[in-house]
Amino acid sequence: MSVITKNLPWFVKDLGVSIVGEKCYTTLVEDLRLSDVPCLKYALSKGLGVGIVLGGGVMKVPQILLILNASSARGLSLPSYILETLSYGITLAYSVRNAFPFSTYGENAFLLLQNIAITFLIILYSPSRRSSRTGTRDGRGGGDARKGQQVLGTTVATIATAFVLQHVDMEKLALLQVATLPLSLFSKLPQIQQNYRSKSTGQLSAFAVISQILGCLARVFTTTQEVGDPLVLAGFVLALFLNVVLGIQLYLYWGQGVMEKQRVDVGKESEKVGAYEGLQASPARVGTPPARSGTPSGRKWSRKVD
Repeated sequence: MSVITKNLPWFVKDLGVSIVGEKCYTTLVEDLRLSDVPCLKYALSKGLGVGIVLGGGVMKVPQILLILNASSARGLSLPSYILETLSYGITLAYSVRNAFPFSTYGENAFLLLQNIAITFLIILYSPSRRSSRTGTRDGRGGGDARKGQQVLGTTVATIATAFVLQHVDMEKLALLQVATLPLSLFSKLPQIQQNYRSKSTGQLSAFAVISQILGCLARVFTTTQEVGDPLVLAGFVLALFLNVVLGIQLYLYWGQGVMEKQRVDVGKESEKVGAYEGLQASPARVGTPPARSGTPSGRKWSRKVD
């Protein structure tokens, strides 16, 4: 068997060496010495890292498609996505500028872009605010203008944040990385609270939540094996806990939003049927036209013209 593994095509060997290094490639692939535990752990970590990066490229695509297909962002918390996007951006900048292996953080780049897209979709598909005085919805023009302002403000804030993260000194960037811990906490709390209040997860994608749980589990392992940075590790542990809470809510509230919508539709239909039956049961009233105003009562007198 080792004769085959030692004569693999050059591009296969180059790919393997680029992932696990020359030493571990020779030990695990060419010599088939699977008893080398450090190399096994390192190879497993690298494999998981590559898988997470590839998965991160499509992790939130189902969430984007859910919003587009439903033309609604019901159940999604805008503050949650803004804070989560900021957390992704800080972690990405911290990892890049510390020259960590791409396999240990690459998915953050893809998740950052997808989160930005979801944030804009939440703004675009958010319902118009009700007027505080009249209780009616704002006009279409007013709602579109407000959404346009929000999109512009979000765009400017995104560009400004990227500029700051690229040019801030490393000491302050490390402090920002510490800040991702409360950011992760506060980014999930609005979504968790909204789910709890409505007893529904709305358009929240189960695929995205489950993928994040598995990804955080794998990231805890890869971070301990390759990075060893306690700040990054603590962030993934906290994210894992909060994503597990979201996963539990998905299980508890699964289908609740659909059931509620069906109950509302049935109630509206019953009201229509009841109103129709009431009209059928009530006798038709034939009214007499009112007397014309200005018509004198009693005898009419005509004047003879001489």
